[in-house]
Amino acid sequence: MSANPKIAILLSTYNGAKFLQEQLDSLFSQTYSNIVVVIRDDGSSDSTPDITSYFAESHGDKMHIVDNSKGNLGASGSFSFLIEFVLENKSKLGLNEAYMMFCDQDDIWHEDKVEQQVNSMLEVENGKSSGDTTPPILIHTDLQVVSEENELIADSLIHYQGLEVERNGFANMVISNLVTGCTALINEPLARKAIPVSSHAIMHDWWLALVAAAFGRVVFLDKPMVHYRQHSSNTIGANEFVKPQPASRSFWRKVFARKPNEHLFEVARQAADFRQRFGSQLSFRENLGLRISAGMSARVGIIQRIFYRMARRF
Repeated sequence: MSANPKIAILLSTYNGAKFLQEQLDSLFSQTYSNIVVVIRDDGSSDSTPDITSYFAESHGDKMHIVDNSKGNLGASGSFSFLIEFVLENKSKLGLNEAYMMFCDQDDIWHEDKVEQQVNSMLEVENGKSSGDTTPPILIHTDLQVVSEENELIADSLIHYQGLEVERNGFANMVISNLVTGCTALINEPLARKAIPVSSHAIMHDWWLALVAAAFGRVVFLDKPMVHYRQHSSNTIGANEFVKPQPASRSFWRKVFARKPNEHLFEVARQAADFRQRFGSQLSFRENLGLRISAGMSARVGIIQRIFYRMARRF
């Protein structure tokens, strides 16, 4: 195991010309320089390809543009394609081990992001017992939420969204993703275990987090490493958490609503697909948790919420 492994930073672009240069500048200003940025454009109609071509010319073997022969795959599909591309082209990319990080086109990375996460990954991997195989590992961090103009909105996305990051066991990860993709570093065992990412995965980062929680480790570094930019074109974005009040009419309206929640339906479908793929490798309790979560596929709101409450307490 190298003490200075080359890291593949995966970047899927789509009409990102407005912010892309600032993000790429932050990648090539990292204190950890042994990187290769692997870029795939998902069918941009703006000047995004021109910007990536310019950076590819000026940064040589530190940047690799993947030919877009698959058309528009969407964010999750494009990143899933990139994971498989890196695994299939390790030698071409100069990788001994396929460590991968995920990068959004509109954020800004702190200059020591790669260095700190690589150090954490190597520490976790070196901590395994002698002779044991290296488990799937995912390292993720906090983020600072900023405006379109890069003005600070919140020092911590974790606190801003009210995420219970300590609840990172498999059962809770099934119903609540705690990993923001642009903060994640994964090792090769996780990449190989997770592919192909399910077409029913809500996002690639959630699927990777599930695999890591089930078969390895999810490690959180409690420090912001990314300026997470909020603007009108965010794929997901960050919404401030407001704790519901049980006495309020809206709270009870949500609890007893007949209308199904589309997000819970998607969570249920993802859980069912995960069980179909990995159920034979999971414990009885893990399979039971996935079955309960899959119950949220009911198209009646109150039944969905009963299964959600059961899964939440599992």
